[in-house]
Amino acid sequence: MGRILWTLLFALFLVGCSSSTPEPGAPVLYEGARLITGDAVAPIEDSAFLVQNGEFRAVGKRGSIEVPAGATRVDLSGKTVMPALVDAHAHLGWTLLKENRTDTSTYSRDNLVDHLKRYAFYGIAAVRNLGIDPGDTAYELRDHPVPGAAQLITAGRGMALPNAGPGQAYWRPVAYGVSTEAEARAAVRELAAKKADVIKMWVDDRGGTVKKLPPELYRVIIDEAHKNKMLAVAHIFYLADAKELVRSGIDGFAHGVRDIDIDDEFMELMKTHPNVWVIPNLPDRGTSENDLAFAAQSLPPSQVERLRTNPTKPNLDLYNVQARNLAKLNAAHVTIAFGTDAGVAVGWTAHQELADMVNAGMTPAEVLVAATKTAASILKLEKLGGVAPGKSASFVVLEANPLDDITNTRRISKVYLQGTPIDRDALKVSFTTP
Repeated sequence: MGRILWTLLFALFLVGCSSSTPEPGAPVLYEGARLITGDAVAPIEDSAFLVQNGEFRAVGKRGSIEVPAGATRVDLSGKTVMPALVDAHAHLGWTLLKENRTDTSTYSRDNLVDHLKRYAFYGIAAVRNLGIDPGDTAYELRDHPVPGAAQLITAGRGMALPNAGPGQAYWRPVAYGVSTEAEARAAVRELAAKKADVIKMWVDDRGGTVKKLPPELYRVIIDEAHKNKMLAVAHIFYLADAKELVRSGIDGFAHGVRDIDIDDEFMELMKTHPNVWVIPNLPDRGTSENDLAFAAQSLPPSQVERLRTNPTKPNLDLYNVQARNLAKLNAAHVTIAFGTDAGVAVGWTAHQELADMVNAGMTPAEVLVAATKTAASILKLEKLGGVAPGKSASFVVLEANPLDDITNTRRISKVYLQGTPIDRDALKVSFTTP
């Protein structure tokens, strides 16, 4: 009898294991969650969605989905589910986070992979490096993604006048320094051959310290980009430059206008060029103790203490100008996408940016659309940014509703990439161990 009893118990154990850990490709039905789909519609309460082979197969109310034989059921009652985030503007791969060191020697594949795993940890499925990727490393990682990490999209090398592009000295040599029409067109054609995601240019004098890329050159860059069926995006600071870039055919802005409040002339330009999108990248309003606790999930204690004792002083005047401009653009239904401009701080600051956008006047629902559906759209990531049949099953399970309070995006229970949960506990140990 004892042997029979143990045999039955072992058999029940195996059944329990198979139901909680389905085989790869097996159908899984998730039920009971509040489901934010990524569209500007009300969430589905008491939802159900079926995942198989890394994709959403069906989405609806609980009880409305035909369940395949042998499907595993996962109860998410009391949770909120949303699409994984998409960051359309970052500068990953340079900073050694455990050492807090960034210089000309720190960019590497290993560092890129580390940053992409941190992005996944914080519920971000894809990110675009915007103009600071030297060599072919980022292209190779784009073409051969690492499991359990965010998908990398790259613009390759951006463009400016010689030694007048990215703000940091260690990034300056990466950009193409173009002085003539021939150089500009050749650089665009080289990026097109590598299938870079977008043509990035810097149109900024860095507070009068460098010369701006002039209109006669950026018009050439935009023209050559369009000839090669590519989009062109500009880093800007001044309203006057933003106006002329719109007139010249720019497709998007990697920052909002930062010098003064936008005026009626600019709003009319944006109205007559409705396909131009804006990634606001608001300056941070400061790092709170709650922010530090969130960052501590992916940083060694020494780095968290460094952030606490040597905080970056926020420039609230700069934030307020950009916040007013974002509110005005959003009210006029200009396309707003999501980006962080992250590089030195990785992953956790995406959730600060979400909160900053809400503080600027957008609703939580509008911000989540910008950070999912819209960001995925401008990156041409058709499989990401939403919860719908045929989309990638890349989603975040939250303990609370971000539509009530945007900071609830930080209350992450699980992250799934293409239907597979990432091991956040193991990642946390690896990130926080000195």
